[in-house]
Amino acid sequence: MKKQRVIVFLPAHNEEEAIGEVIRRIPRHFHPDVEVSVLVIDDGSSDRTAEAAQEAGADYICRWPENRGLGAAVRRGLEECVRLGADIGVMIDADNEYPPEQIPDLLAPIFTGEADYTIGSRFLGTIRGMKWHRRLGNYLFTRLQSILLGQRLYDGQSGMRAFSRHAMEEAEIIHDYNYAQVLTLNLVRKGFRLKEVPIRYQVRTTGRSFIKFTAYITAVIPAIWKEMRRPVKKAVIDREAHVLSLERERHCS
Repeated sequence: MKKQRVIVFLPAHNEEEAIGEVIRRIPRHFHPDVEVSVLVIDDGSSDRTAEAAQEAGADYICRWPENRGLGAAVRRGLEECVRLGADIGVMIDADNEYPPEQIPDLLAPIFTGEADYTIGSRFLGTIRGMKWHRRLGNYLFTRLQSILLGQRLYDGQSGMRAFSRHAMEEAEIIHDYNYAQVLTLNLVRKGFRLKEVPIRYQVRTTGRSFIKFTAYITAVIPAIWKEMRRPVKKAVIDREAHVLSLERERHCS
């Protein structure tokens, strides 16, 4: 079996203080049949984000001269992963709130053929320091996604996710401001299997969040409405596409 090529991509905007540590903590060698590369989508940073990423060992860096939005950056990350030949893509925020050490945990359901799309769930794991209004917002938007999909979700806003190649090829993000809700709605409606994985989360200690409440509400709610009204075509899922050789042997013994 050929090696599974995993590309970890980080959408980033003015994260020069945090991005280097995130990249250095990404596990590169955790399975003999897996090779890992790192891609950074620099979304119009005015600081040294790209230079810090390069110094920390990023393999690929895409730089935009202007800020286009998180949804646009994640869309570009998925497209670049496919173009670069990734079998699986992993997205992780560059702000050091999510644990890169748990990327193998996030990938495990894809490598065992149980899922095509995984989300690192803070609410199934541990949350340190998240403010009450952010918890409430996360809960309400996740609850909305659960109702729309008819499937229980625990953390619909997580900044740590993994995608099979087929999921990356089919994923559509219909607005530039954000991706979290519309991406999950799009993939699950197309039939991709979602699994949440408990992760350890801690609030950032450097930089600042660029999420603004009013802008978030006025951009995300209409996008959810638009996504749910769009017709989508069901995907034909290959459940064995990324099963590792050791997992095949274990299941056949």
